[in-house]
Amino acid sequence: MDIAKSARISFGAKLDKTNPSGVHIGNETYITSGAIIFTHDFARGIHADTYIGKRCFIGANAIIMCGITIGDNVIIGGGSVVTKNVPSNCIVAGNPARIVKENIQTKKFGQLDNI
Repeated sequence: MDIAKSARISFGAKLDKTNPSGVHIGNETYITSGAIIFTHDFARGIHADTYIGKRCFIGANAIIMCGITIGDNVIIGGGSVVTKNVPSNCIVAGNPARIVKENIQTKKFGQLDNI
């Protein structure tokens, strides 16, 4: 797994061990309890890298599907299911996750920076 030393992962988060080399997590990113990061899809027979950028926040019980790229400064709402790539500087939420706010900035561990 490629996890930045400054990233934080809660005890209850689950990182896919079927394809561990496919997990990539950037600097100052926080993965909360219950979040799942997939790097494989058994039904489709896929093993793909999943990238999470820097200063992101992945909410509780969010699911990131395999092969997804999440940009920098992104907040993923709790319980969201991310099925498509997410551009930098936005907030996504829902099932499937959709952009609810754009042009945001985050601080360390994905905290929203109210400029």
